Amino acid sequence: MIASEKKNNLMSISSAIKSIQDIMRKDVGVDGDAQRIGQLVWMLFLKVFDDREQEWELLDDHYKSPLPDQYRWRNWASNPEGMTGDELKSFIDNELFPGLQSLNLHGNTPSAVVVRSVFEDAYNYMKSGQLIRQVLNKIQEAVDFNKAQERHAFGDMYEQLLRDLQNAGNAGEFYTPRPVTEFMVRMVDPQLDEKVMDPACGTGGFLTCTIEHKRKRYVKTPDDEKTLQASIFGVEKKPLPHLLATTNMILHGIEVPSQIKHDNTLARPLISWGPKERVDCIVANPPFGGMEEDGIETNFPAAFRTRETADLFLVLIMHLLKDGGRAAVVLPDGFLFGEGIKSRIKEKLLTECDLHTVVRLPNGVFNPYTGIKTNLLFFTKGRPTREVWFYEHQYPAGVKNYSKTRPMRVEEFKVEEAWWGSEADGFASRQANEFAWKVSLDEIKARNWNLDCKNPHVGEQVSHDPAELLAAYALKQEGIAQLREQLKAALAEALERDA
Repeated sequence: MIASEKKNNLMSISSAIKSIQDIMRKDVGVDGDAQRIGQLVWMLFLKVFDDREQEWELLDDHYKSPLPDQYRWRNWASNPEGMTGDELKSFIDNELFPGLQSLNLHGNTPSAVVVRSVFEDAYNYMKSGQLIRQVLNKIQEAVDFNKAQERHAFGDMYEQLLRDLQNAGNAGEFYTPRPVTEFMVRMVDPQLDEKVMDPACGTGGFLTCTIEHKRKRYVKTPDDEKTLQASIFGVEKKPLPHLLATTNMILHGIEVPSQIKHDNTLARPLISWGPKERVDCIVANPPFGGMEEDGIETNFPAAFRTRETADLFLVLIMHLLKDGGRAAVVLPDGFLFGEGIKSRIKEKLLTECDLHTVVRLPNGVFNPYTGIKTNLLFFTKGRPTREVWFYEHQYPAGVKNYSKTRPMRVEEFKVEEAWWGSEADGFASRQANEFAWKVSLDEIKARNWNLDCKNPHVGEQVSHDPAELLAAYALKQEGIAQLREQLKAALAEALERDA
């Protein structure tokens, strides 16, 4: 009965989300999937926040909302016969958004800060007040976050919304597939009281996996839950993913997700991050292939100055970890074989941290956002690397590439988990096999810190599959385009200096 009820709830919420997106497609102001998701999520945020406020009011007779009454969902959105048309459109654009964006005028409680930061750069894209009313009514009808079964079903549906981002052009960079985030968090195994950070948290996938991991294994009492609530930290630069991440935290029971900051962690001088800000664990998928704005690189030591976003994030991550702190980071193939500044960053990584494992992912994990091959780097700060284990992740039987209809599954990582062993004994149980091999630090050093170590158990193979050849060609073209942009940027900088 319970399984059937959950399925029905999920179907009804799924149907409502589809109906909402169909309504939005009629509105001339909303252009593309990313805008539709952004539009939907600020509304969902206010509905979910209102539902949580009802819960807090029941538990605390003295609870006072940080929102002025007229901006609370229950007072402007919940009535299906309420404001509509030009009146509703005018209220949202001229009262609601300005009011929420300047919420410090009405109190500076942590929840007020959260709401204000969510709406700082949010937008109402819809032009038709009648269509907005239809969307509000669908949300009010479909979502009651205070019913346990609906809350769980809505959590599943929200995850589907985030997966849809992968197909939404450049917005795909903010979403890491769930199987990857879960595997990385399980292998890092954050303990209850350990501070966990994602300095480029996107939609919050690594942090929600961490919350679930800690709750499942370590939370036994209300005090344990308080410890968990205080242990999660994230920063996201762009408004849409920050809104998605904050909503995601509330959906996962983080009561006031004020530790999810709307900021750029790279914009702060590296040396300004003091010892008190060090963390125990970092799990992250920094944006790769992108270039930071001029001047950001000056926040870093001269030896590591680059405008390549992922490289700067790796330097920051090493700095932010405590001694003994553990990290799992997604990085593209280009980092493994890159030279120049990349070699200096890898030398720092291998001499100051123990890079004990690199899981090499196959093509297509991040399709359709990008076909670039990626790797999962696992390391511990405070001791040098002696050897690096590489594990080549395999497609499931009968699969030649991942796609929207055949995505990566969580179960695929069971092979790596069975092989993994324990860091406590230096991974003594690990054995080389056709997909796993180790390379000594001396050998990597002799390769000028090149970590693009090929599987020695597999000879050079030539594929004649048209799909694989086209994918490889597209990958090379993407690499050439990135190199061209980097050269253009370097040339522009040189010309500015000479001017």
